[in-house]
Amino acid sequence: MTRTPELITAADTPDGLIPVTDEAAVRAAVAAWRARLLKGPGLWDRTTRGAQVRINRAIPERVHAVVTAGVEAMTGGIMSGSELLKVRPLAEGSLAAREIRARQRIKRYRTTAGVEGGVTGAGGFVLAAADFPALMAIKVRMLGEVVGCYGWGGGALRERLFVLHIFHLAFASAARRPEALATLEAWIDNRDQPDRIEDYDWRTFQIEYRDHIDLAKLAQMIPVVGAPIGAVVNWRLVERLGETAMMACRMRWLAES
Repeated sequence: MTRTPELITAADTPDGLIPVTDEAAVRAAVAAWRARLLKGPGLWDRTTRGAQVRINRAIPERVHAVVTAGVEAMTGGIMSGSELLKVRPLAEGSLAAREIRARQRIKRYRTTAGVEGGVTGAGGFVLAAADFPALMAIKVRMLGEVVGCYGWGGGALRERLFVLHIFHLAFASAARRPEALATLEAWIDNRDQPDRIEDYDWRTFQIEYRDHIDLAKLAQMIPVVGAPIGAVVNWRLVERLGETAMMACRMRWLAES
């Protein structure tokens, strides 16, 4: 049975959320989003790779170690932590009603991340390095709540993999986004999923995530300008993850309708 999204008025629509009127509109939005993801690397992507390498060389090794530990902690939080278990999936509601709740969650966590990034960015290398694990914890909690708004989530391996695939897609490089998107779509279609979590490509996941955030986040460690940079970067990273989560949930919703 097809679930038809309910109509919502413009006055009741949160900022940044396009009103959903019917399934055709949802499918069109998902198709446009997929098209953006499938574009090849542009000049900016190719140029920033060289700059990223130079900046990485100038950052103390102890800072890089903190970042790596933060990535590992984040993946561990997704796959074995209790944060996702705390979320109570929403049992009922139309797609439009669920997306109102999802957008509210994103807005709240986006603001929290921006404040946290501004505070740590004002403290130089030490506090900025501490921002990495803190921001990852915010992202994991937000993902769990957004997915829960659509009625899914929990501690099962399959649901945790769904969250992991969303995270990977959100921060994959332009060159690897088509592959990350295909992996997510395979999960939704119940195809080619690992039987054990040990079979997941953790190395690629961590490299892709660090490559995406390093250039922007390392600029947060620059004295004086670190605070505003940290606030803006955190805001945008959470916004990007939120959009990816909503689109992934839309794809799953349509597939299961």
